[in-house]
Order: sequence, then structure tokens, then C-alpha cells
Amino acid sequence: MEPLAFFAQFLHASGRFEALCRDALLTYRSPHASAAREVIGTLVLGILAGHWRYAHMSALRFDAVAPGLLGLAGLVSEDSVRRGLRRIDQIAGRQWLTGHLRQSWWEFLATPWILDVDTTIKLLYGRKKGARAVTTRRSPDGRAIRCTRLGSRRCRLCLDVEVHPGHAHAASYGLDGL
Repeated sequence: MEPLAFFAQFLHASGRFEALCRDALLTYRSPHASAAREVIGTLVLGILAGHWRYAHMSALRFDAVAPGLLGLAGLVSEDSVRRGLRRIDQIAGRQWLTGHLRQSWWEFLATPWILDVDTTIKLLYGRKKGARAVTTRRSPDGRAIRCTRLGSRRCRLCLDVEVHPGHAHAASYGLDGL
């Protein structure tokens, strides 16, 4: 819980969380609906706590300390977060998040740095969307995806991660988002 508190203080001091909530693409008309700030706050706290499924967010639901870290009145259920995110258009949502991510590292560009491009092949089991058959030493007929991380190792800053089918494994395939 300690890293969660430190990062929440960073979000509060930098104004990043307030800006994220102010520009949120969630609008509710019902007086009984959850506030967009609580939906975004629950999602952010769930991610910071290391949850990778909506159902895991229920562990935070009755936490008395976590909502206060971001100045929230309370946390919403994982179903409210799921329904809220489903309402956001995929392209507009990506632009919204990319814009806020860009604001967090824009000052960083004033100093000299080196872009580091790392490509990782992740083997998948079963049928996953976007996975393609690849041949590796560990799995001669496995299905995989390729993750390309763009960032600066010296500052330990990750600028972006792109996910592509496994057969496109060269670093040059990650140039689209660059």
C-alpha cells in the first residue's frame, strides 16, 4: 500500500489526476449514476494496486484509506468501471489518454536523452485476439504477440508500449507510433 500512497501524492501534487478527471469522456445524465471522478479514481487505484482484471477491483471497494489518497468520496464497483469504460469511444479514449501521457513527459524532451526500443515476444496459449503462429526455440508451433517498449532506460521512463502480432517481431514494426 505504501507505493500506492507515494504515487497518489505525485498525482495530487502534479495535478495529473485532476486534469485526467476534468477531461474525462464519461458523462452521466442520471442523478443516481456514479460520478465520473469516482469511476476514473477507482480505475486508477486498481491499476496502481496491481489489479489486471475488473473483478480484482472489488478488493479496494471497502478500503477506508484508498479513496482518501485521491480525494474521492468513495469507490465504485467493478461493474460501474466496466460499464463506464464501455461507453468511451475507442479512438477518442486513446487520444484522451495519449494526450495526458504526453503532458506528463513533455518537459522531459528539453534534456538530451536516448530512445530505447525493446522488443519482446510473449507466447500465448489458447486462442487470443491478434496472436499469430511463430517459431521459437521454446515453442516451435506456438502463438504469440510482440510487445515493443519505447522509452528511456537511463531515466526509467516508458513512453509507450505497442502490441502487434507475433510474426512481426523486428523493432522496425514499432515505428508507426514513434
